[in-house]
Amino acid sequence: MEYTQLGRTGLTVSRIVLGTMNFGPETDEPTSHAIMDAALDAGLNFFDTANVYGWGENKGRTEEIIGSWFAKGGDRRDRTVLATKVYGNMGPDGEAWPNHDRLSALNIRRAVEASLKRLGTDHIDVYQFHHVDRRTPFEEIWQAVDVLIRQGKILYAGSSNFPGYKIAQANETAARQGMVGLVSEQCLYNLAERRAEMEVIPAAQEYGLGVIPWSPLHGGLLGGVIRKQAEGGRRASGRTVDALADTAMRDRVQAYEDLLDKHGLEPGETALAWLLTRPGVTGPIVGPRTPEQLRGALRAVELELDDELLAALDEVFPGPGPSPEAFAW
Repeated sequence: MEYTQLGRTGLTVSRIVLGTMNFGPETDEPTSHAIMDAALDAGLNFFDTANVYGWGENKGRTEEIIGSWFAKGGDRRDRTVLATKVYGNMGPDGEAWPNHDRLSALNIRRAVEASLKRLGTDHIDVYQFHHVDRRTPFEEIWQAVDVLIRQGKILYAGSSNFPGYKIAQANETAARQGMVGLVSEQCLYNLAERRAEMEVIPAAQEYGLGVIPWSPLHGGLLGGVIRKQAEGGRRASGRTVDALADTAMRDRVQAYEDLLDKHGLEPGETALAWLLTRPGVTGPIVGPRTPEQLRGALRAVELELDDELLAALDEVFPGPGPSPEAFAW
């Protein structure tokens, strides 16, 4: 397993991040434990979750599954860099009790205590803001974070789904308060969705944030979906169905799969390996439902893409171009 530093922190993390959002809704507890054990055995040490994972009536269930895995001992917690998130309402769906969501100081305090209890740990390594809260000033957010850091309940703060200007605003506010600020940003970034290259990634690089792409296969679109459909495999759903309904996108996906067939490469592994070549990227988040899917994701670390193939991928899925030139008419 390859490792890197998480942004400007002293944390050493694996270049593949284990996403746990399927633990509970899609994957039962014993299988989830087996996946986490396999991840550690393979050298993967960076685990990502969120307080809302489990969804619906089972919000928090994913953190509980991780907590029961930690409780097995064997240095599982000590060997893991643990990241979770705060923002979403933890009440029953359809109920929005005041101060039980977003990033008020009150909810941050409430949410971190609840996450620590579910996770069965005394601290969270990277505590992430799941979305921008336009109603709460960053001065208040950082004051709450500072208290948690001083209490030893969290080590660092990160963001998710922040635009570039919010990364700048958050870190400039933190600097005025003498704090480290954000150390990572989780963003939607993959071959088929490269808008993060315009502002988010440049801002992250400027402020020393690690970039952790989510949905590296774009909801399965880059995982060989057309071939799998032809072979009678798992049917596409959600965003993948919508994307394939667009003729231009379907043609690009077909060209992508044809290109990789010529090189004898698997689409999903190649999409992950491509992200590992991108400037500023710490490592993509993979969300395996089975140990077999985890093994496939880990193979991407060993996959080397030559310049010719990288250029061909750019032709199939062209990026927006470098900033600020990408904004020019």
